[in-house]
Amino acid sequence: MSRIGKKPIQIPVGVTVEIKEGEIKVKGPKGELTININPEIKAEIKDGNILISKKNETEDKKVQALWGLYRALIANMVSGVTTGFEKRLEMEGIGYKPLMEGTDLSLNVGYTNPVKVKCPDGIKFAVEKNIIIVSGFDKAQVGEISAIIRKVKKAE
Repeated sequence: MSRIGKKPIQIPVGVTVEIKEGEIKVKGPKGELTININPEIKAEIKDGNILISKKNETEDKKVQALWGLYRALIANMVSGVTTGFEKRLEMEGIGYKPLMEGTDLSLNVGYTNPVKVKCPDGIKFAVEKNIIIVSGFDKAQVGEISAIIRKVKKAE
């Protein structure tokens, strides 16, 4: 039995949740996120909480895994539109430095020309000395952009 899937997700003040057939939309002060859910999983709102359950009470391992997965994804959506997510990347090396060029990021990492990273919608870059701060309301997108920046020059 999934322990994660059983936990209700509390809806904070200022957040609206819409559940349509196969789709959940979460809207808050920082932005709006949408996810398509598997037909085997059911979501409903009761007493200011989102409850995730299986449609058929089978012991299928795949459905068990999806139940906990969708509960975690929806909880991340709710916390993302209220508080947001942030990753801090520290650059070390002689001559290695990140620079802001408008909203985009320019990285001097030992190549002849600086490497430029475009800032996608919903993401903000900030630079404090040698630390790059990637922030946004979508956890997956923040992690993906952080991985792209990390991939520019692998650690030695």
